[in-house]
Amino acid sequence: MSIAIRLQGRRGPRFLLDIDTEIPMTGVTALLGPSGSGKTSLLRALAGLDRHSGTIRFGSETWQDERRFLPAERRRIGYVFQGEGLLPHLSVCKNLDFAERRAPPGPFDREQIVARTGIATLLNAMPRDLSGGEMQRASIARALLGQPRLLLMDEPLSALDAPARASMVDWLGDLLPRLDLPVVHVTHDEAEARRLASTTLVLRDGRLVAAA
Repeated sequence: MSIAIRLQGRRGPRFLLDIDTEIPMTGVTALLGPSGSGKTSLLRALAGLDRHSGTIRFGSETWQDERRFLPAERRRIGYVFQGEGLLPHLSVCKNLDFAERRAPPGPFDREQIVARTGIATLLNAMPRDLSGGEMQRASIARALLGQPRLLLMDEPLSALDAPARASMVDWLGDLLPRLDLPVVHVTHDEAEARRLASTTLVLRDGRLVAAA
């Protein structure tokens, strides 16, 4: 079983996404490549936020083909963005409440996720009072409490300084392999990809140029 992706689509006059690959249903897959290579475009297609011609199949389920397009809210995706990922007017605890209320039944237990992400002391804090690393840990906890079947991470460490980034890479290297779901992690950092991922896909100019 895998996530099978066969997509082709143009974004603007110069960019063509042309991908034919499969992503494992377990472990971490890194999408590696320079800015403008198509990493975020592919992530948004997986999330159901953008549509290109072609097919996406999640195991035995068809998320997209020539007749069908499953909307984002029905794909059960956890999406962790660059920078701020929390509702700014809610505390960390209330951000988690918001995610939990909207989620279907699933395997991720709130107490376990709070413990695993190390945010127990941050629950009463407002997002504006968090460091970059704390914000990303809370954002990941919120994403997991949505009970996703696929976790997408779009360069979540890019806004951090070097020491905080190194610490978060070590933390993610411990956390992500223990999650029983596929994770797609976008980065332009080869060392980060090697540390976190069991599979790496390298994109350039919208095309897959290497896989390992």
